[in-house]
Amino acid sequence: MKPLGNVRVIDAATLFAGPMAATYLGDFGADVIKVEHPRRGDPSRGHGQAKDGVGLWWKLLSRNKRTTAVDFSTADGQEVARRLVADADVLIENFRPGTLERWNLAPERLWEVNPRLVIARVTGFGQKGPMSGQPGFGTLAEAMSGFAAMTGEPDGPPTLPPLALADGIAALAVSYAVMLALRAREETGRGQVVDLAIIEPVLTVLGPQITAFHALGAVPPRTGNRSSSNAPRNTYRTRDGRWLAVSTSAQTIAERVVRLVGRPDLVEQPWFASGRTRAEHADELDAAVGGWIAERDADEVIAAFEKAQAAVAPIYDVRDIVTDPQYAALGSIVHVPDDELGSVAMQNVAFRLSETPGEIRWAGPPLGAHSDEILGELGYTGADIRRLRDAGVVA
Repeated sequence: MKPLGNVRVIDAATLFAGPMAATYLGDFGADVIKVEHPRRGDPSRGHGQAKDGVGLWWKLLSRNKRTTAVDFSTADGQEVARRLVADADVLIENFRPGTLERWNLAPERLWEVNPRLVIARVTGFGQKGPMSGQPGFGTLAEAMSGFAAMTGEPDGPPTLPPLALADGIAALAVSYAVMLALRAREETGRGQVVDLAIIEPVLTVLGPQITAFHALGAVPPRTGNRSSSNAPRNTYRTRDGRWLAVSTSAQTIAERVVRLVGRPDLVEQPWFASGRTRAEHADELDAAVGGWIAERDADEVIAAFEKAQAAVAPIYDVRDIVTDPQYAALGSIVHVPDDELGSVAMQNVAFRLSETPGEIRWAGPPLGAHSDEILGELGYTGADIRRLRDAGVVA
């Protein structure tokens, strides 16, 4: 029994935030039906690297999903959509505001078919406001949220992340919001709309920048790998050329670190008593910690930090991750059998439940792989499906 084994999700979104939210629900048993355009498919199929012409990001993003392809802009496609939502619990979509309405699939129309349907509308800028009709992607959210402005070296340009960070954060927020809406439905018997703008979740996780600006007029500067809240906090290179990260968010850890590197005198300084004032002396602290680390190999540094109960971690790339014993102990990487590629390695479910754990049952399937099965469940005959396929309505 999976915790979402009785939940059906229609994933009609594209690229990352909406589909990733559906992935998280599918990991815990939801029957996720991925609906793509019959000729274009989801753009994520062609995003990033591929093996033998098969997109690898797609394999991760659409794991545990059954896939069909329907053109909702056609009358026949709209009828398929209504049948899809009739027995569904959740619809996730990321069309520009007004698109579902133009296709006669507005929430009010869908609730006529299924009043219990939760409709998650995931867009760059939300369903209202002056930018609501503009195309929005995670990159724009990273720019507008303040993330890029506070990321990078002090004398360098604003820096964007090399991954779909805002989309990933939004996906977690969408899945959380959907679960809240499903819980509310237990009390009210009715579904509701989840209106999520990708610019908002990343804004939320950036800490008290709004609060500090309102109270103090403070604007967060770019600080590179340093923190304005504590020090020492940076990356440091060892004698054998490896990079390590050190964090001292707790006062006791900061004291252990400076004692370890031979500078116990720093603990006696008045400014050492808080993270904020330590951050004002980051140059001195970095010189002490960085100098000590530079004279030793990484294994020696890590062993010394562990003995001192101070916080340190190696800077990993993917080669280190797939061989790391801690990730292995957690089961963080799994190998999933796949008809197209034989086997696909990917990140496992992000957390463990002791009684009803999640599971990756299959990787992202080919376009329309389950169309006959899904349409048959909706009451379409084999002749109906052939007609729709010949007309280009489904694939």
